[in-house]
Amino acid sequence: MKQNPVTAIIGPRQSGKSTLAKQLLKEVDSLYLDLEKPSDLQKLEDPEWFLTSQKNKLICLDEIQRKPELFPLLRSLTDEWEKNGSFLILGSASRDLLRQSSESLAGRISYKTLYPLTWDEIETEFTQEDYLVKGGFPRSLLNDDINISFDWRQDFTTTFLERDLLQWAGFSIKTMRNLWHMLAHLNGQVVNYSMLGRSLDVSNVTVKNYIELLESTFMVAILPPFLKNTGKRIIKNPKIYLTDTGITNSLLKIRNFEQMTGHPVFGHIWESLVLINLKAHFPQMNISFYRTQNGAEVDFVIEYGIKSVAIECKASKAPSLSKGNYNAINDIDPAKTFVVAPVNKGWPMKNGIDVVSVSELISQIGQIIQ
Repeated sequence: MKQNPVTAIIGPRQSGKSTLAKQLLKEVDSLYLDLEKPSDLQKLEDPEWFLTSQKNKLICLDEIQRKPELFPLLRSLTDEWEKNGSFLILGSASRDLLRQSSESLAGRISYKTLYPLTWDEIETEFTQEDYLVKGGFPRSLLNDDINISFDWRQDFTTTFLERDLLQWAGFSIKTMRNLWHMLAHLNGQVVNYSMLGRSLDVSNVTVKNYIELLESTFMVAILPPFLKNTGKRIIKNPKIYLTDTGITNSLLKIRNFEQMTGHPVFGHIWESLVLINLKAHFPQMNISFYRTQNGAEVDFVIEYGIKSVAIECKASKAPSLSKGNYNAINDIDPAKTFVVAPVNKGWPMKNGIDVVSVSELISQIGQIIQ
């Protein structure tokens, strides 16, 4: 806010954007408007007049995607006022989804993404089992009653489908619901658009558009393949992950840790937990995956400069690597390989390969790329 006229906090609904903003607003003379609240929308019947009357305050506009026509006015006002820290805007849509409306703010706006709670924020208060089952959304994780937490996540998905997505035109609620459930079962796997299209009785293009909308509203993460020239026949379709383990469990009707460990997607849910913590801590970092048609595979590859780090996720207290993992590591030739497991403290596995906890992974990646 000190460096730009407009700062945007974006991220999934219910991740804590409004809570964070209200804490920031306590420090300064400010105005908070919730664009989903009719009384606040009424104040913006003549937005230029009203906002100009609040010129000397930090103006916070929550759920900005509800009123995209404000962006040209914000550009005009910020140019006229010539001061930083004029507007704090919050949105449950990605920078790319807002781009068409916010292009006029180029050079005047910075974006910060707020993800649900990360492991290092809650590890002294919760077990990793709690975190895996309930996910990182505060209202889910902080509820002691697992059944109420489960119900909240069920309500979240229903509300998201039946209200939040309605502002983005051109999709069917029924088709999107069915797709989301299918993606929960396919979590962490290479996406086959043709198969999904046939199952849903829609075109490949429609499937891609629906998945892009879920990605733009922070519900899924799409991982591209690592395409370094290794001379191998690489799988080139992307992998797809649901970004919150709690939402994945609710879609799969998984209520507790025991049910989760017995489900075929358990290992992929662990991968999701690792991935979302990486994305939350290192939002500018490019993350890909490596898989060849001959079975060489590693879950994540991080590139920094001309070097890379390989990350394999194992949902086991005693992790081991497969032949395919070792073949992938030889192909990629990373500077370091981490095997992320649900352990308290890691250990060296082999030369250049360390077993680490989630916390240790974040710490060591931070040291490597700084």
